[in-house]
Amino acid sequence: MDKPEIKPIMEIAKMLGLSEDDIELYGKYAAKIKLEVYEKLKSKPDGKLIVVTAITPTKAGEGKTTVAIGLGEALGRLGKKSIVVLRQPSLGPIFGIKGSACGGGRAQVVPMEKISLHFTGDLHAITVAHNLAVAMLENHIYRGNALNIDIHNIVIKRVVDVEDRGLRHIVVGLGGKLGGIPLETGFDITASCETCSIHALAVDWKDLKNRLAKMTIAYTVDGKPVTPADIKAHGAMAALLRDSLMPNLVQTIEGTPAIVHGAPFANIGHGCPSLIGIKTALKLADYVVVEPGFGADLGLEKFCDIVCRAGNLKPDIAVLVVSIRALKVHGGVKFKNVDKPNVEAVKKGIENLEKQIENVGKFGLPVVVAINRFPTDTDEEIECVKKWCEEKNIPVAVVEVFQKGGEGGIELAEKVLKILEEKKAQFKFLYDLEMPVEEKIRTIAREMYGADDVEFTNEARKAIKKIKKLGFDKLPINMAKTPLSLTDNPKLVGRPRGFKIKVTNIKPFTGAGFLVAYCGDIMTLPALPSKPAAEEIDLDPETGEIIGLK
Repeated sequence: MDKPEIKPIMEIAKMLGLSEDDIELYGKYAAKIKLEVYEKLKSKPDGKLIVVTAITPTKAGEGKTTVAIGLGEALGRLGKKSIVVLRQPSLGPIFGIKGSACGGGRAQVVPMEKISLHFTGDLHAITVAHNLAVAMLENHIYRGNALNIDIHNIVIKRVVDVEDRGLRHIVVGLGGKLGGIPLETGFDITASCETCSIHALAVDWKDLKNRLAKMTIAYTVDGKPVTPADIKAHGAMAALLRDSLMPNLVQTIEGTPAIVHGAPFANIGHGCPSLIGIKTALKLADYVVVEPGFGADLGLEKFCDIVCRAGNLKPDIAVLVVSIRALKVHGGVKFKNVDKPNVEAVKKGIENLEKQIENVGKFGLPVVVAINRFPTDTDEEIECVKKWCEEKNIPVAVVEVFQKGGEGGIELAEKVLKILEEKKAQFKFLYDLEMPVEEKIRTIAREMYGADDVEFTNEARKAIKKIKKLGFDKLPINMAKTPLSLTDNPKLVGRPRGFKIKVTNIKPFTGAGFLVAYCGDIMTLPALPSKPAAEEIDLDPETGEIIGLK
C-alpha cells in the first residue's frame, strides 16, 4: 500500500469545530485537545456511543481495531460526523508479539509510527509518575519510617513499558547503608499499573490528583493503608501527568478524526480508552466509535461495569467482530491450518460467537455482527456464519475495510445506523455494587464466562476479609484473566463448559476505584516471545524512516 497522505492536524481539528486555542500541537500531525474543550461543551447533548467488541481473540486474528477504524471511516463516507476512540499502544506488545494496535491496511490511524512509539509521551509520563511514588515510599522508609510502614506489605511495584521477564521478581536496596533498605519487589508493565488506570479514568486535573492521592501503595504494621497523599507524593505525580491527561487527536488514513488516548491492558487493567477522551468525543461528534480491549467477556464487561459507572455513560449499540479464521481455531483447527477451507470447524467455532452475543445482550445492548473478511475466506464459510446469524435474527454484515477502507464498511455502517434509528438500548449493569465481593466475582464468572462457580484460594479469601474491613468492598470488579479463553486456561478455546474460575488474589485499586481479581496464572509483566517483533523493527539510516512496524 502506498504511504498515506496525511492532513495537517489543524484541518482535522477544524472539522470538529476546534480552533487553534483549543488544541496544543505535537508536530504537524498530532495534537492534544485541551481539557477546557469538554468543560465548554458540557451542556451539549452527547452523540451516539457505538462500542466495538469481539469474540474471544485467537492467534489467527479478528481485526477488531481495524473494523472499529473502518466503521468510523464508513460513517464519514455516509456524511456522518464521527470520531474513532482507541487506546494508545504499549511498547511491550509492539516489541513483543501483538503489533502496533493502530489497525491495518486502509483502516488505520496515522501517523502509525509515531503513535506506536513515543507519540505524545503519555506512557513515559505514567511510568515516571508511578515510579516516583515508589521512590518516595522507599525514601520515607529509609529516612526513619515515621508512618511505621510494613516493609513486607508494600503492594506497589515499579513499572516499565517493555516486556522484561528478568524484572518480575527482584531485590532492591543492596549496596550497604547508602543503597537503601533491602526489599523483595518486582516490576509490572506500565499498562497494568494503577496509575495507568487512573490516567484513563480521570476527567480533569482535580479528579486526577484526588485519585492519585487515594491509591493504596502499602500498609502499616497495624494494617492501615498507606497512600501517596500520606508521603506527599500525589502533587508531584499529578504535575508529571498534567499534559498527558489531555486527549490525543490524530486521524485515520481517510481523514476521519481519531482520539487515541489511555493505555490500560484489558487482561490486567480495565482495558478502555480514556474516559475524558470518550466524553470529549461525544460532545464533538454525532457518532463515536469506541473500542475496548479483547472480547466481550473482558473489554466490554469492564467498559460497561467500570467505565460507564465512572463516567455516567450509556452505550447505544455494540458491534461484535468475528473472523472466519478465528472461528476455525475455536472449532479445533490448529493455527497453521486456518487458511484451509473448513466449514465444519466454522460451525463448531460459532459456539464462541454465540456466547459473546449473549454477553452483549446481558447489558441490554442491541448487537450487529461484523464478519471481518480475510482473503483466504471462502464464500461458503462466510455464508455459514451469515445464515446462522439470520436464523437467530441477528443483524450481520461482511466487512472488508482492510482492503477497501470506509467503502468496505458501508454495509456495517448502514446496519448500525438503521438499528440506532429503530431501537433504543436498555442499558444496564451486570451487578449491583452493594453485592458482596465474592458474589460480584461469581456473577461475572457465571454470566460472562459460563463458569459453574469460582474457587477462591486462601490468599484471595484473606484479601476479601481485609477489603471488607477497610470498607473497599462496594467497589466494582476488574477481572485480571487470560483473554484467550472464556476460562482462566488460555488453551481452552471455543465455549468450554463445566469449569470453575480460580481467583488467586484480590487487590484494591482505591484510586482507580475498583478491585482487581487475579485469575489463574495471569502475569502483570509479560515476557518477550522466542521471536520478538523487535527483531523486525529498524531505522533506515539513509532516510530516517522507521520500518518493520506492524
